[in-house]
Amino acid sequence: MTLNLHITLKHLLIDNIPQIGLKFYANTTLQILIKELDDVKWSKEFTMFYVRNTKTNLNAIFKLFKGVAWIDTKYFFEKSRAKNLDETFDASWVYKRNRNENYKFCPDSYLQKLELKKYANNTVKTYVSCFESFINYYVDQDINTLDENDIRNYLEYLIKTERSDSYINQAINSIKFYYETVLGLPNRFYSIERPRKSKKLPVVLSKPEILSIISNANNLKHKCIISLLYSAGLRRSELLNLKLTDIESKRMLIKVRDAKGNKDRYTILSEKVLKDLRAYYKQYRPTNYLFEGQNKEQYSANSVGKVVSNTAKQAGIKIPVTAHTLRHSFATHLLEAGTDIRYIQLLLGHNSTKTTEIYTHVAKNSFSSIKNPLDL
Repeated sequence: MTLNLHITLKHLLIDNIPQIGLKFYANTTLQILIKELDDVKWSKEFTMFYVRNTKTNLNAIFKLFKGVAWIDTKYFFEKSRAKNLDETFDASWVYKRNRNENYKFCPDSYLQKLELKKYANNTVKTYVSCFESFINYYVDQDINTLDENDIRNYLEYLIKTERSDSYINQAINSIKFYYETVLGLPNRFYSIERPRKSKKLPVVLSKPEILSIISNANNLKHKCIISLLYSAGLRRSELLNLKLTDIESKRMLIKVRDAKGNKDRYTILSEKVLKDLRAYYKQYRPTNYLFEGQNKEQYSANSVGKVVSNTAKQAGIKIPVTAHTLRHSFATHLLEAGTDIRYIQLLLGHNSTKTTEIYTHVAKNSFSSIKNPLDL
């Protein structure tokens, strides 16, 4: 049976008591049924019904609405954003910094919770930087006394200083992490508005431009990095995490481990790239990761970025080119060649074809059947 009605469960803290919030669009059936829950109440502040957060009440919710409405728990049951990466948590850089007496540093409890949740080191750096910027905006105030208005004022400051939507979202995440995860106050800042995500079309290069970039690589290592990013549609982090054993030449596949969303997947391996990789291996002799630095450590993200951007400039490409530009080009060129969008979705590791559909807006065959009115 298809359930057209759905209820979203939320964590609420009302009068310092944990509650289960039930969010749904106005519906007579749901409004009648929900009153059968014990001691159910309405919150004007959060505009939803709620009951005390107990295992008994949670079970009662599932039992009451079984076969009537879909219970959406994605906001209720805790799910770490951390990736289960093959790396050791390292926050030593936090303590090695010069300590200015007028500068507030991130609390130790914040770092400890990040480590406990197994957040990736790059995410840790982002959260610490964003959170410290916030608490130093209120340098003379106790951070535990700040409220929603204080956060809104800070966000208005970020907007006025023309910080990007992405940075503002990261700032909100870092702030919510402290109050909701470190202090254990679920949805204390439930009504904080996030900036609307802008819908920008991906930057895509032509096939000749891609080939020009590859041919302008300074050495075989750089050529393999650029070729793999494009021919396999890899994210930069996925390329850096590749190990020698992930290149499955007999099957002409590449195993992508611990990708976005903690998922493994396979993508395609180019015969031309495989030939270059074999020559690269003989010359560079990597020991663990496919691409390693001078001391056999994992190659850095910054180095990959420079390889791509500098080589694109050498090839005469006028627009900024990143590793993700190559990934966008991979998907678009497959779509233009007639590859089913569902296969492209799998190769890219998207959860839904809706994400992949953005490439239909830039694929040239989407417009090839349209006659320009000037040419009619």
